[in-house]
Amino acid sequence: MEQLARVVLALDAQDVAEEVMHFLDRSGRARVVATAADPRQLDEAVRQLEPDVVIAEPSLALSLVASGALLALATRESVASLRAAVRAGAQGFFVWPGEREGLLDGVTQTVGSRAGAERTATVIAVHGSRGGVGTTFVATHLAAAFGRAGRRCVLVEGDPVYGDLRGALGAPEDARTMAELIAVGAETSSAHVDEVAHTHESGIHVVLAPGADVAVEVPPELVAQIVDAAATGCDVVVTHLPRSLDVSTRACLAAADRVLEVLSLDVLSFRAATRAREAFSPLALEGRVGFVVNRAARNEITPGDVRRVFGVDPLVVLPRDGAVARAQDHGRLLPARGRMARLFDRLATRVLEAPDDAVVEELMS
Repeated sequence: MEQLARVVLALDAQDVAEEVMHFLDRSGRARVVATAADPRQLDEAVRQLEPDVVIAEPSLALSLVASGALLALATRESVASLRAAVRAGAQGFFVWPGEREGLLDGVTQTVGSRAGAERTATVIAVHGSRGGVGTTFVATHLAAAFGRAGRRCVLVEGDPVYGDLRGALGAPEDARTMAELIAVGAETSSAHVDEVAHTHESGIHVVLAPGADVAVEVPPELVAQIVDAAATGCDVVVTHLPRSLDVSTRACLAAADRVLEVLSLDVLSFRAATRAREAFSPLALEGRVGFVVNRAARNEITPGDVRRVFGVDPLVVLPRDGAVARAQDHGRLLPARGRMARLFDRLATRVLEAPDDAVVEELMS
């Protein structure tokens, strides 16, 4: 899999920004991980996400603290814009749309000059905006489904402080954790991840959160560094994210190929997901988000309301099952055979498809 350049886009004109974003995303060579409309938003996006390249209007880039490459973009060439680009330290100046291919080449070169192994995995972030919707259940059983399909899967705990993967998978208390990678930091490799990952009986390789006494020492960028490293040595990475909208969560969302938002069929869950979608809008996740309805039962709110509220059908509808809580209480996954396992097998197939190819599975009868 070709490694994608991670781009922060800062353009004042919204229509031009959308054109550039769609052009880069469709190229298969770059991904816009955040957009900004003013210098403050740009500085915050660069600080949090550490992109490979910033594409910005020269006037917006003047206050930018250097991080990766800077490419200046304008809709017309002028002496003033060229001078501003030089003052900002831009490595290139391009006029949109006439020089868009040159812009793409400039973006691609940022990956070619970057050291490190090539990303081979599809990265899937599982997020629930409201507590109790079953994010842990979905993340663990989706990872197990990838394992059953013969794909090497690494499951990464995204919440070092309140991580639930240890309990949900029955991992031993003395299992190695991500805390051992604190000293390694940005130098973390897939080999380091393999060394600390706990191998579950299902075949999942799990990077666990440390104990409470160490969790506070985990730097916010470590989880994203682990995800990036794991993605160079396996087929699929599943990141189990917390509800919080902190720096670590945003970085993991921005790096994901697909984001699964877990919902339950109630008003509070839909409201929380709506607020999260608004909060994540600067990350430019359009086209990468899919919805999983969990614990579905007959109710005034139905799976069809997902399309009405969010504009897309759910990827899968998981029915309420009393066996889930019993299994999790004992640190076990549901059996690899049965209705729920088949649903996760289908979800694992669909989540690797292009978003437009996914179709809703009617499971509530």
